[in-house]
Amino acid sequence: MEYLLKELMEEMYFEEKIFDKINYEKKLPERGEYEKCRFSNCSFYDSDISEILFVDCIFNACNLSLVKVNGTTFNNVKFADCKLLGIHFENCNDFGLSLNFENCVLNHSSFFRKKIRNTNFIDSQLLEVDFTETDLTDSVFSNCELTRAIFNNTIIEKADLRTSFNFSIDPEINHIKKAKFSLPGITGLLDKYDIEIE
Repeated sequence: MEYLLKELMEEMYFEEKIFDKINYEKKLPERGEYEKCRFSNCSFYDSDISEILFVDCIFNACNLSLVKVNGTTFNNVKFADCKLLGIHFENCNDFGLSLNFENCVLNHSSFFRKKIRNTNFIDSQLLEVDFTETDLTDSVFSNCELTRAIFNNTIIEKADLRTSFNFSIDPEINHIKKAKFSLPGITGLLDKYDIEIE
């Protein structure tokens, strides 16, 4: 019995493996831990990856839209050229949570009450993303579109939004100390006053 259990545990650990062009909509990934693995051109659309551990992994050109992430661990995980529509990141494991996004579409996703300091959002679309009560300290939003993204009691201290656009952040209900904005971006801090800036 002990041998079988040990064998099962070993089967659920994947290290430095490449998963290419796999459709996880029909066959779910095996539960367990994936360390230093790469997922390329895979579809996880509307699948369930709850309770899986991803450590030092890269998702490249994958569709993870509407994926369920209840208790999922994302520890130093990078998403590049991925679709991540409507993901409730607030349901994933807080322990070791570390994410980075490059050239991704995250529309309608939620980071409600998540502590995701030092997160890089590079060349990404974040339409209507919920950052309510999220800790984004020292995060970078480089060339990101933030139309109707929700910032409510959000910590964006020392965050860099100089090259991002279409955001609306109320300084009175968010923590923005030492955050960086460009001169044109200042209008996104004054939206609620309904004034014209020329």
